[in-house]
Amino acid sequence: MALKLKNNVSWIGKTDWDIKKFHGDEYSTHRGSTYNSYLIKEEKNVLIDTVWKPFAKEYVENLKKEIDLNNIDFIIMNHAEIDHSGSLPELMSYIPDTPVYCTENAVKSLKGHYHQNWNFRTVKTGDELDLGNGKKLVFVEMKMLHWPDSMACYLTEDNILFSNDAFGQHYASEYMFNDLVDQAELFAECIKYYANILTPFSLLANKKIKEILSLKLQIDMIAPGHGVIWRDNPTQIVEKYMDWANLYQENQITIIYDTMWDGTKRMAEAIAEGIKQSDNNVNIKLYNAAKTDKNDIVTEVFKSKCILAGSPTINNGILVSIAGILEIIKGLKFKNKKAAAFGCYGWSGESVPVLTETLDKAGFLVIDDGLKAIWNPDNDSIKKCMVFGEKIVKTFI
Repeated sequence: MALKLKNNVSWIGKTDWDIKKFHGDEYSTHRGSTYNSYLIKEEKNVLIDTVWKPFAKEYVENLKKEIDLNNIDFIIMNHAEIDHSGSLPELMSYIPDTPVYCTENAVKSLKGHYHQNWNFRTVKTGDELDLGNGKKLVFVEMKMLHWPDSMACYLTEDNILFSNDAFGQHYASEYMFNDLVDQAELFAECIKYYANILTPFSLLANKKIKEILSLKLQIDMIAPGHGVIWRDNPTQIVEKYMDWANLYQENQITIIYDTMWDGTKRMAEAIAEGIKQSDNNVNIKLYNAAKTDKNDIVTEVFKSKCILAGSPTINNGILVSIAGILEIIKGLKFKNKKAAAFGCYGWSGESVPVLTETLDKAGFLVIDDGLKAIWNPDNDSIKKCMVFGEKIVKTFI
């Protein structure tokens, strides 16, 4: 069912309440998601993006209820990723000659996904598409936010920015507008989305946002590719992105660990107690990596000024959950964050140096050689853990 946004602009997407994992198994979507597609009816009729492939037939049938497919003059693909372009083959089976406007990189991606040579029209920043009635679509390349092919487009007169993956979030809601939904839920999903998807491109995000602002466009609405549409003070999410893209951190220390027989767990808890005793204003978060959603952990790392990683030694290395989360963290290229390692061992004790080296390679400023405890930590070891926590705060934070 179409949802009117403004004048002749409607949302014609799909709300997916059931999806709990995205990008394969890489991203958790606890609150579902939406696949946002938009229909503009002016002298020229324009479709912006489609929805994920599993909903292709349903999507096209719903679209037929809103417009004769043959009356669609232009299709805009802001981004070629499957969750946005997945219904394009189904749609193009009805209207194969309709021009598809996208970036040059998007042509490569779309051909790579679908092996079709549709009627592609490439655009770059500043190019315009006349829709009649005094309205135009203005294109803005958004390279690496978050794919090389990404772009946004701006509808003049109605002042709507169709931003695709920028400024979105994985959040299903019948309300669909930012002023109608639970604000705590909304911004929790926004920061999670940024932390897990856009963090590696923060420098580019900062430059691109400044470029968009330099165009001095009046933005009355931001319509992203996922989640709710920003109509109440829409640039508030732009301001958030500017904060998040600028070496973001809160007064938080996050402790991530895994444990075999609770030795490393006891160390983590004692270190947290030491931090608390030294500074009761710092927010301390503890997560067992084997029991906690990895994307939720990443979000807390994004917020943190320091992380502590712990694992017992196993097979001269570290437990797989810690290895996995650190591999994700490494790929996200966090900046301006400190770190140290800890862990217990029985006879060899390689986990702490392995963790320390991994944290260093992940771009963290390693502030200590790390702390080891042999076997199940005794009272003296627990005291050393508390002192370690105090030292982290007093000396380095």
